[in-house]
Amino acid sequence: MAATSSTAALLADAARRAGRYLETIGDRPVAPDAGAAERLRELDVPLPEDPSDGARLLAELDERVSPATMAMAGPRFFGFVIGGALPEAVAASFLATAWDQNSARFDVTPGTAMIEKVALRWVLEALRLPAGTAGGFVTGATVANFTALAAGRHAALARAGWDVEARGLFGAPPITVAVGAEAHVSVLKAIAMLGLGRERAVAVPVDGQGRMRADALPALAPPAILCLQAGNVNTGAFDDADELVERGRAAGAWVHVDGAFGLWARASPALAPLGAGLEGADSWATDAHKWLNVPYDSGLALVRDARALHAAMGMTAAYLPAGGLRDPADSTPELSRRARGVEVWAALRALGRSGLAELVARCCRHARRLAEGLRAAGHEVLNEVALNQVLVSFGNPERTRRAIEAIQRDGTCWCGGTVWQGRTAMRISVCSWATTDADVERSLDAMVRAASDAG
Repeated sequence: MAATSSTAALLADAARRAGRYLETIGDRPVAPDAGAAERLRELDVPLPEDPSDGARLLAELDERVSPATMAMAGPRFFGFVIGGALPEAVAASFLATAWDQNSARFDVTPGTAMIEKVALRWVLEALRLPAGTAGGFVTGATVANFTALAAGRHAALARAGWDVEARGLFGAPPITVAVGAEAHVSVLKAIAMLGLGRERAVAVPVDGQGRMRADALPALAPPAILCLQAGNVNTGAFDDADELVERGRAAGAWVHVDGAFGLWARASPALAPLGAGLEGADSWATDAHKWLNVPYDSGLALVRDARALHAAMGMTAAYLPAGGLRDPADSTPELSRRARGVEVWAALRALGRSGLAELVARCCRHARRLAEGLRAAGHEVLNEVALNQVLVSFGNPERTRRAIEAIQRDGTCWCGGTVWQGRTAMRISVCSWATTDADVERSLDAMVRAASDAG
């Protein structure tokens, strides 16, 4: 390994470059220009024969790749339901990376294991979920859904006298899985990975906002899993948990909630009624890189019954020390894993309960303002803007697509397209701590201008 630069100097250089990137991100076009993307070809060379100087390779990375990034960490990226990482979370991530802890067992990495234990408790308190709920820090919402539903699969079959971890699914009693017709693809992928069959899932009809219709829920009988949604990825709508949780539990079903971003609404007193009743579920999946605004690789699988989670995810081996305290690896699919909970701890420590509530409420206020401005300009908003999502049509599908392309070319902000219940629309997702009132007004002007240019 090259040793021409000291570790401290190299890390200082990385911090300087990262700081400059973030300090200027609000001044650049949100999307990278074509020239920056084209220059990435210069990286596509054969594997070097000899070691490289650390400072030189860092400069190459910064000079070639930084200009070719989408400004997702900035204040005007509205393309996906993702936040920009809080400075405190980024700094904590730097430090945790330097620690280089394989945070699987408490006895081996007590510092990061304790941080995760505390962060988990804080998440439960912020989201007003039952104390004592078990949880695992995973890569994102897809694996969070997979992990929580694996616990549900275990519990549903255990009640039927079947040990799925030992005996598999061959010959097991079939599990009925009910999902809303607008369930996110990550839930369907988790169902497929668990061997429950994507096409076997019962798709429950939804209303005009994507909410599962309680009157259309079929009769359920054990073993069964009912998957609810807290925050439709297009409209932000919530399934009616008050009724659906009660009906699912009364039928003996395991009730799971996909709350990748919407679950964080429960952190705001003003918005918490949207998620009323969700605390009665058996498991929840969420993603801290969305509304908590931490770096990627930070999903959370939350399960009321710790025994079900540990039965589905626990692992043992002669070389793995086991103590009486919480071992992170017993709650996640991975054994080797980074200390993901550090950034979650840092974000919650920095924001506090009131700061998190204000962040969520502020994003929703921004979404309402964008919707109001687009309506005032004569454009059709397709959804009830109850949360942070806005769906807008600029007329017929072709004109809407042209407007989206114009907005993306303009560079002031970045929004993506979708098709919602047969309507072509632009989707606006407001999730970043960095978005200000000025960013909203600047983006609104650009949207209206682009729509006008689209004819």
